[in-house]
Amino acid sequence: MDKDWTKDLEHDEYEMSIDLIITDALQAVEETKKGCYVNLVTAERFGNPVNYLQPLLEELYTNNVNIKFINQCGCGGYVLRVWKI
Repeated sequence: MDKDWTKDLEHDEYEMSIDLIITDALQAVEETKKGCYVNLVTAERFGNPVNYLQPLLEELYTNNVNIKFINQCGCGGYVLRVWKI
């Protein structure tokens, strides 16, 4: 994506599979162009993505991303913003 965008990893099959959340989150980061960000909105069931997704992103993308926890949504999900640098 050549713009800032949001990937919904919160509903339907994502509510049952942390592996699917991780796989699709990594794909979303890959699809995001340098200089843009993707908001990864993750299912409440698995807790804060700072604990399970952020360390993986930091390991895989070393100095190529900036990550910021935005908030927990009113519906329970979580928003993690990932900028490609």
